[in-house]
Amino acid sequence: MEVKKTMQAVKILVVDDEAPIRDMLRMALELRDFEVLEAGDTRQAYQQVVDNSPHLVLLDWMLPGGSGVQFLQRLRKEDLTKQLPVIMVTAKHDEDNKVQGLEIGADDYVTKPFVPKELIARINAVLRRSGTLTPDAIITVDGLKLDIACHQVSIDEHVVEIGPTEFKMLAFFMSHPERVYTRSQLLDHVWGGNVYIEERTVDVHIRRLRKALEPSQPDQFNYADLIQTVRGAGYRFSVKAAG
Repeated sequence: MEVKKTMQAVKILVVDDEAPIRDMLRMALELRDFEVLEAGDTRQAYQQVVDNSPHLVLLDWMLPGGSGVQFLQRLRKEDLTKQLPVIMVTAKHDEDNKVQGLEIGADDYVTKPFVPKELIARINAVLRRSGTLTPDAIITVDGLKLDIACHQVSIDEHVVEIGPTEFKMLAFFMSHPERVYTRSQLLDHVWGGNVYIEERTVDVHIRRLRKALEPSQPDQFNYADLIQTVRGAGYRFSVKAAG
């Protein structure tokens, strides 16, 4: 038993306080079939990261509410975002600035003005290195299929009734198998960083998710068993126990 994934549009978060630059980048990226998210400051940028899980960030150096460097440092300190690819896009040409950006964790550094074709090539190179050039739209584990585009879950070709929160939780689990996540981390990635609810709410939705995945026929595999409780830590989605 293994997790199989198929392709969807790659999500690029453009973080720049100048709307004309965001517009230019959005048009260039959408022509290459990227899905574009936008943010004008670090607060909006973090919200986009938490709520929409971009596959790469194009990050301006100078931003309201905190510099791009400070934002990058924050991403690199947090477990769930420390591997998120980031390309600094800035008007700063000083070699020391470039070195600083790369030393704190930027995957590449592009100075303005730039040619969109070159930027696209750099984006593709970083995505290839990070292994996220072809993210998931349909994820399957044997007879269990989750279709993100259609917002549908099925088991052995039969559609499963599942709530929107349980769907988001299953999508997150299936996209990140074999890793343990705390209740706090699940709250951030499933509900979003701007929602304040008790961590025990996660347990309620875990129970609902397991219920939805229980077999409808006696001879069916129980996919609810793949949602595992890790005592004292949190939860994980694991196919190894069934392997």
